[in-house]
Amino acid sequence: MSIKESIIEVIDSNKDRFIEISHLIHEKPEVGNKEFFASNLLIKELENHGFYVETNIAGHETGFIATKKASKEGATIGYLAEYDALPGLGHGCGHNIIGASSIAAAIALGEVIEQCGGTVKVFGTPAEEGGENGSAKGSFVKAGVFEGVTAAMMVHPGSYTQRTGKSLAVAPIDFEFFGKPAHASGCPEEGINALDAMLLFYNGINALRQQVTSDVRIHGVILNGGEAPNIIPEYTRARFYLRAATREALEVLTHRIINIAQGSAISTGCTTSHTYIQNIVENLVPNVALDNIFEECIEDLGEMVERSIKKSVGSTDTGNVSHVVPTIHPTISICDEEIPAHTVEFREAACSTKGDKGLILAAKALALTGLKVIEDPDIVR
Repeated sequence: MSIKESIIEVIDSNKDRFIEISHLIHEKPEVGNKEFFASNLLIKELENHGFYVETNIAGHETGFIATKKASKEGATIGYLAEYDALPGLGHGCGHNIIGASSIAAAIALGEVIEQCGGTVKVFGTPAEEGGENGSAKGSFVKAGVFEGVTAAMMVHPGSYTQRTGKSLAVAPIDFEFFGKPAHASGCPEEGINALDAMLLFYNGINALRQQVTSDVRIHGVILNGGEAPNIIPEYTRARFYLRAATREALEVLTHRIINIAQGSAISTGCTTSHTYIQNIVENLVPNVALDNIFEECIEDLGEMVERSIKKSVGSTDTGNVSHVVPTIHPTISICDEEIPAHTVEFREAACSTKGDKGLILAAKALALTGLKVIEDPDIVR
């Protein structure tokens, strides 16, 4: 039996277990940095297959790095595992499939790693959906844990099977305004209205929208707008996600938004501050050579890659990884019709029969892509 056949055999013989893992994570959704059940489930499965696992990575308690190394030197293949859910929606982005397919690929490649040489790693990365201390891949990059990795990869579930697409850089920022309370009827002249500053800020952002490039996205909510109608608000807070095609463009946009906040504060006599609530997410840099290998592997498995359908552009902290390691982030179809992610319908597709099939296909393609990188130094160059 060839190494390629052995990889496929490992995944096929453990198929029911990998699907079970996906469904267990789906049934017990956990938001970012709270994925204790999911991370423990993935860790135990990797340990059962001979991986050495480190936990609590780069300030993320539910993060992990699993490693299986051959005695013979070779390329290091990194699989990115996500397993966080969306608040209130559960696995409406299909991260249960990502976690299961990445460990399945790693386990299969790990079974033959002694024959071909090299190292297999799984990076368990919490909170891809963001939130407080979110986007753990950014923390992992800052901590240097991807040093020495030859290629990093994962497959995201979607409506279509496609190559890696573009993504936007994003800065999640809280903006606060500080004023002075007073009775809104008895002595309004003594107050400084933080809500007025917030509304000027919000409208200032809306005025800016006409003067930005087409890649820019600005969206936010007011989290605290005051306490009572008869008290002039002394404090307000809003959370905004600022997005642009590149980190450089994002920095220019962020500077303009901060200026709007400062101008709004000056206009109303308030003060203002801003806080990055999580890691800045980098734009994703596609790697054509690595994508070509993945496409070849998945089409050899009978899955056609769709090229004519344009992906919508969002953000992912896989982008942070792609700035330091050759990285791919293709998608695998889990439904028979187009279904937007972050919906109830997509959540249901993530534990459907088609979703299970996509998981196994993704695992095989990821494992075989890793094998080709290990076997061919020219590919690495």
